[in-house]
Amino acid sequence: MVERQGFNLTMEWTCTILAVAALVFFLTWRTRRTNKRLPPGPRGLPILGNLLMIGTKPHQDLQRLARKYGPIMHLRFGLMPVIVVSSPEAAELFLKTHDLVFASRPPLEASKYISYNQQNLVFAPYGSYWRNMRKMCTLELLSNHKISTFRSMRKQELDLLVRHIREAAYSGVAVDLSSMVTSFSTDVTCRMIIGKKYDREDFGEKGFEATVRETMRIASAFNLADYIPQIRGLDLQGQTKRMKAIAKDFDDFFEKILEEHVESKDENRTKDFIDVMLGFVGSEETEYRVERDTIKAIILDMLGASMDTSAATIDWTLVELIRHPRVTKKLQQELENVVGLNRTVEESDLEKLEYLDMVMKESFRIHPVAPLLVHAAREDCTVNGFHIPKAARILINAWAIGRDQRVWTDADKFNPERFVESDIDVRGQNFELIPFGSGRRGCPGMQLGLTIVRLVVAQLVHCFDWKLPNDMLATGLDMTEDFGIVCPRSEHLLAIPTWRLQA
Repeated sequence: MVERQGFNLTMEWTCTILAVAALVFFLTWRTRRTNKRLPPGPRGLPILGNLLMIGTKPHQDLQRLARKYGPIMHLRFGLMPVIVVSSPEAAELFLKTHDLVFASRPPLEASKYISYNQQNLVFAPYGSYWRNMRKMCTLELLSNHKISTFRSMRKQELDLLVRHIREAAYSGVAVDLSSMVTSFSTDVTCRMIIGKKYDREDFGEKGFEATVRETMRIASAFNLADYIPQIRGLDLQGQTKRMKAIAKDFDDFFEKILEEHVESKDENRTKDFIDVMLGFVGSEETEYRVERDTIKAIILDMLGASMDTSAATIDWTLVELIRHPRVTKKLQQELENVVGLNRTVEESDLEKLEYLDMVMKESFRIHPVAPLLVHAAREDCTVNGFHIPKAARILINAWAIGRDQRVWTDADKFNPERFVESDIDVRGQNFELIPFGSGRRGCPGMQLGLTIVRLVVAQLVHCFDWKLPNDMLATGLDMTEDFGIVCPRSEHLLAIPTWRLQA
């Protein structure tokens, strides 16, 4: 019986490989027959293509390849054509000139299982559903008015963070800034979206924050099933099994949260995002067609997009400030001039802090939280004389663009002064700096994200001086990245705070 099962498995593998090989031959023959001029790129292996050229830091590997083959490069991951974009000029062609052609997302296995079959905003393909959800999120959930209704809540959570750090300052002990900032970001995000801080007992065995981080890692992993669809049923990497388990954990959690909102009788509380979306379910008075799975997909979108991105940006910025005391002193001087040493920073102060803006731009440039922006071609297109085939995966390497030596002097150095008298902004109009993407698929939560990261960085720099524990030198900080959809530092930041304010 065991031998028979082994024989059947061998036959399945043989048939699969033969089918894939035949398909590769057909696709190669068809490509040559059409005689279209693809962008330059390295030759790949049969079936696997260029997958083995990509390691644990894909954004860095792709940058090295682009130095040889150019800013518009063609690769093949499995059976899928992949176009890698690595310069501001090339990014503008894909994200502005031909924005509509490349405004879609590829159908990934992660979005199928975890994002309710691409019903979320991040992974949904371009079309009427995505446009409808984008409009709802932009106008109803992430408008300036809606963001402002949570201002007092953000102040409460930030005051609580400062209080905990101040207690450590009086004791002269180091704090895990990475963990504290992540907890702050999680609490703020949950209160906005689900109306409360999550209870650890409400979630699965691994915990809420850990599961969100794992979801981001899985969604960014190179899953063979995404590139060789014929083998997806084999689940060779075990990712499908794990994605199904994660999806169930999230679905159980979201169902409980939705029921709590449906049964709530408190009419006086500030409406969170779930309240707003529930108000559209079954309504004939709105253009938004929202169902329970829609709400759950959008919730997961916003939790992932808000929690890890904000925390990672704040962490990278604080690390760079500790490594560059001159920049820290200059920022503290600006804060003293604008805010004074008798109070903490308010959101209304942010628009007056010009040097803070430069610091944040430099942090976004050298440490973009999302190093690779993923798009998909909706139809055949010619870009800069190159044929881009329909359904090709488009990878915009924001990390490489931010370190382009042609554009940035001393590109690997942290130097906020490069933005003095510069019109370059982070909002998607300047393709030298696109941490939030650009065009139709630009991040709709950009304003909220900018508000949170600027406020937290300003507050922690204004209220405290920082030094590393055990007489550690700043040059000894580990700057290794942990690649994913979001790209945080691999190591947590531990630092000893000293209270600065007179109040």
